[in-house]
Amino acid sequence: MNSIRTLTRRTALVAATATAAFLLAACGGGNGDDSGGGAHQGPHGSASASADAGAGSSSGNETGEKAHNSQDVAFAQGMIPHHRQALEMARLAADRSASAEVEDLAARIEKAQDPEITTMTGWLTAWGGEVPEPAASNASAGATEPMPGMDHSGHAGMPGMMDGQDMAELEKASGRAFDTMFLTMMVEHHEGAVEMAGTEKAQGRYAPAKALADDIVTAQNAEITEMNKLLGKLLGTK
Repeated sequence: MNSIRTLTRRTALVAATATAAFLLAACGGGNGDDSGGGAHQGPHGSASASADAGAGSSSGNETGEKAHNSQDVAFAQGMIPHHRQALEMARLAADRSASAEVEDLAARIEKAQDPEITTMTGWLTAWGGEVPEPAASNASAGATEPMPGMDHSGHAGMPGMMDGQDMAELEKASGRAFDTMFLTMMVEHHEGAVEMAGTEKAQGRYAPAKALADDIVTAQNAEITEMNKLLGKLLGTK
C-alpha cells in the first residue's frame, strides 16, 4: 500500500510540476498576494506509532498531570524527526521559492516547530526515554556542506514522511516548480502529523502532550487548507 501511495504521490508531483512549468512559460512569473490562512500560533506536533522498548512504558508512581504512558513516549520520539524534516523543507524555501506566500508559510512552519522539538526533547529526557538522533547527513549534489538529515530511510514508515529521493528532488527545484512540489509534499507531511496527533489524543496520558497534539490537529489542518488554496492558484484551478 505504501509503495502505491508513494508512486501515486510522485506521479502527482511530476504532473503538477510539469503543469507549473508550462504555466510559467506561457504566463511568465507573478506571485499571488492572497494572504493565506493558517497562523502558526500554537504548537503542532504529533506522535509515532511505537515507543522504544523500555523507554517509559508507564510512569511508575507518577499520578495526575505528570503521569505518562508508552504512547506519550512514542508521540515525542516520532514527532521529533517528523518536525526536523518539516524544518529541512521549510528552510529550502528562502532561496528557491518564487512566491512570497510560500516563503511566509515556510517561515511560520519553522518558527512553530523548532521550539516544539525542544519541548518534546525535554519530555523524553525527563522520562528517561531515548531522544532520536538527527538523521545521517548525505552530501547534497554540488553543495560544499551536507544538508542535514537527508537520509530518511529510518523513518520511511512514518505517516507523511518524505524519502531521500523526494528531498533531493525538492532541493534541486526552484521557482514555481519548487513551490508546487513544496506545497504538495508539505500537505502530505501535515496530513501525517495530524494522523499521528490523533493517535496521541486518543491513546496518550500525559496532559501537555495531549494538549500539543490537539494544537497540531487544529493548526496543521488550517495550513493544509491554506496550502491547497495556494496550489490552486499556482496551477490555475482557482
